[in-house]
Amino acid sequence: MSDTSPSRPTVAIDTGEFKRGWRVLLLGLAGICTSISVGLLYGFGTLVIPLEQAFGWSRGDLQASITFLFAGVAISTQLVGPLYRRFGLRRVAIVSIVLQVIGYAAITRIEHSIGWLYLAFFAMPLVCAGTIAITWTQLVNLWFERNRGLALAVILCGTGLMAVVLPPLLARLIAQFGWQAGFFTLAAMPLLFTLPLALFWLRLPSNDALPAESEAVPQLSGFSFRQALRSPVYWSFNVALILSVCLTVGMVTNIVPMLQGKGFSAQEASQIFSSFGISIIAGRLLVGYLLDRYPPILVAAISLVLPAIGCTIFLFAGVQSVALLVLAILCIGASAGAEFDLAAFLMARYFGLREYARIFGLHLALVTIFAGLMPVFFGRLYEAYDGYSAVLLCCLACSIIGPSILLWLRPAPAVAVHQQPA
Repeated sequence: MSDTSPSRPTVAIDTGEFKRGWRVLLLGLAGICTSISVGLLYGFGTLVIPLEQAFGWSRGDLQASITFLFAGVAISTQLVGPLYRRFGLRRVAIVSIVLQVIGYAAITRIEHSIGWLYLAFFAMPLVCAGTIAITWTQLVNLWFERNRGLALAVILCGTGLMAVVLPPLLARLIAQFGWQAGFFTLAAMPLLFTLPLALFWLRLPSNDALPAESEAVPQLSGFSFRQALRSPVYWSFNVALILSVCLTVGMVTNIVPMLQGKGFSAQEASQIFSSFGISIIAGRLLVGYLLDRYPPILVAAISLVLPAIGCTIFLFAGVQSVALLVLAILCIGASAGAEFDLAAFLMARYFGLREYARIFGLHLALVTIFAGLMPVFFGRLYEAYDGYSAVLLCCLACSIIGPSILLWLRPAPAVAVHQQPA
C-alpha cells in the first residue's frame, strides 16, 4: 500500500476503505475496549471498596496497584515489536487474549497479601502484551490510508466507551456476586467479543489471497528504530505530546477539587466534570476526521493548544460562571481525546510502519512514565503554593510549549508503506 495525501482537503469521507476494512475496525474497537490497560484502569475504581472490605487493605495501598500496572505497560510496549517480528501480529494477539482471560480468572484466587495483587497488575501487561493499543493501532494503520485518522479515532473511542459502561456494570455485578465477579466480567469481555473477532477477522491486508491461519508477514517501508531515535522530529513529537499528557493528567486529577474550592458541592462539581467524557469522544472523532484532510501538524498544534483556554478560564472564572467552566472542561477534554489519535497518526505518517511497534511503543512507554509521575508532582505544587494557581500555570505553560514545538517542524510527506509478502 502507498500512503498518499490528497492534493487538497475534501469534506466527504471516502467510504471505500471502510467497506473493505469495517471488520478490522470493529475488531480494533473491541480490542481497545478490552485491552489490559483499559480494563484494569477503568474498572479499578469500582473494585477498590470491595477489595478493601474483603481484605482490609487501605485505599492508599490499593491505589499503588495502578502504579504497578503503568510499570508493566511501559515494559510491554517494548516487547510487542520483537514479538511481532518473531511470531507475527495475529499469533501474538490471539495468544495474548487467551492469556488475558486466564490471568483475570487467576486474580480471583488472590488471598491475604496485597503483594500478589501488585504482582498481578504488573505481570498482566507483560503476559498479555499483544492486547495493548499498539496491536490495534498498527492493524488499523495497515488497513487504512486515506481515512487513517478517522479510523484510529473510531477504535480509540473504545477508551471513552469503557469509561462510561464499565464502572456501572461492574458495580452491579460486584454488589450481587462479590468482588470476584468484577474480574470474571473483565475476563468474559475479551473471551466473548475480542477473541472470536480476532480468530475470524485478524489478518493483514497483503494476506487477502492467503488462508486465515497464514503467518506471512508483509515487508513495510519506513524508518528503522535507530533512525527514529536519531531523528529530531521524533523527539519533538515526544516532548510535545508528553507535555499534552502531563497537563491532561494534572487537570483531570484536580478539576473536581478545584471546582469544590470555588464553592461548588461535590455533586455539582461531578456534574460539571461529566462533560469531560463526552468531549473526549467528540474531540477524538473530530480530530481524526481533520487529520485526513488538513496538514497534520496544524491540526495537532490547534488540538493541543485548546487546554490553554481551559486553564485560563480556571484561573480567572468566578463561581457564577458555570458555562465558562463547562467550556474549559470541554476544551481540555477535546484535546485529551485527540492526543492518542495524534500520536498514533503522526508516528505512522512520519516514520512509516516498518518498526511502528517499537517507535510508537517507546513513545507510549515515555508517556506512561510521565503520566505516573504527574499526580505526585502536581500534589507537591499544590502543597508548596497552598492552592491550584501554580498547577494551572504549569498546565498553561505545557499547553503553549507543546504546540509551539510542533509548529517549528516542517510538514513532511507521508512515508510510503508498501507491502509485499515475505
